Amino acid sequence: MVAKRKNRVVRAHAARQHAPMNTHTDAFVDSRDFARIARAIRFIEHNFRAQPRLATIAQSARLSEFHFNRLFRRWAGITPRQYLAYVTHRAARRELAGSASVLDAAYSVGLSGAGRLHDLAVTLEAVTPGELKSGGAGVAIRYGFSDTPFGRALLGSTPRGVCALSFVEPGADAAAVQALMAQWPNAQLRRDDAGAMALSARIWNAADERGGSAREVPLRLAVQGTNFQLKVWQALLWQGAGSPTTYSALATALRRAGSERAVGNAVGANPVAWLIPCHNVLRKDGGLGGYQWGEDRKRAMLAWTALRTRTSAPRAPQFARTPVSGGLARAT
Repeated sequence: MVAKRKNRVVRAHAARQHAPMNTHTDAFVDSRDFARIARAIRFIEHNFRAQPRLATIAQSARLSEFHFNRLFRRWAGITPRQYLAYVTHRAARRELAGSASVLDAAYSVGLSGAGRLHDLAVTLEAVTPGELKSGGAGVAIRYGFSDTPFGRALLGSTPRGVCALSFVEPGADAAAVQALMAQWPNAQLRRDDAGAMALSARIWNAADERGGSAREVPLRLAVQGTNFQLKVWQALLWQGAGSPTTYSALATALRRAGSERAVGNAVGANPVAWLIPCHNVLRKDGGLGGYQWGEDRKRAMLAWTALRTRTSAPRAPQFARTPVSGGLARAT
């Protein structure tokens, strides 16, 4: 008997097409340019007391002053020197703040107002017990790669919602696809880079633009996880969407005081980066803590969110307070 084929990967005809012009945003960078930006942000945050010159900061990114200044300004909306001034001011506020305000002083306030994640409404659903048991048999997943403000990413969606968003290092595309297949071993995967680019534009353009009706339609997530993981991710949507939170605050929100380690493990298992804002979870002392896609990326995400805050009062992040649906989750 012929063995059942587990992964059926169909390449869409438009897989290699460029993104439509109206999905482009200047903040999108490939993984190489993002690594340069992330190195510079780390250098500034570690050396701001010395007030380094632009040439020194550019050297940390391994670029000329001109090219680095242009790249950073396109990504952040401000110059590297302005970001240095922001970090210096934030550090002064942090040193003056009491322990209860350390997170506020650390990351939650940007240059011109309270930070926010984005203006998308997000709803979270669990996959059905049958889909879990069968490894995704009968589930069609369209996946593809796109540049984002934080480097190259793999994005995957089922008809019920986004099921995967992970950041991909250079040369690791095949490994990222294999990881998606391992999570959904019997699903039908179809590559669609154009669709991934459009989804990426919807996600991150919402952080930069006002008006329009596209963001009023909730972006659905359809994820696999244990019952506890799903509760943590839902709490994270409620608790950590607009500004940083802590592992202990999440545990308290779940009425599971003392379970910070278990909460941390659930945060680290998040399959949908950015939309489930695990990058917004910090240690109680304001330190970054870990991040499954790298601490440099987490630091850059927090910086980008703060720097993109508009001078006008932003809308509060809209995360629907609806219970996780879909029944059982993956057994532990």
